[in-house]
Amino acid sequence: MLIQKIVQELQEIPEEKLAEIYDIVHHFRLGLDREAAQPRTPGILAGKLSDAFFEPLPEEELQQWE
Repeated sequence: MLIQKIVQELQEIPEEKLAEIYDIVHHFRLGLDREAAQPRTPGILAGKLSDAFFEPLPEEELQQWE
């Protein structure tokens, strides 16, 4: 069983590193809770883009991205 393999691996980790493992597992689990609470619906956004969206950016604004 996979849970037994995970426990076995955890038993091989030095005590002083367990806090790091806990943080990883805890944040991973919180992310799963967040995913379940807010399902995403892929697809095209509703609405239309204005023509300004397709206009090139001014040179000074482009320089800020470099």
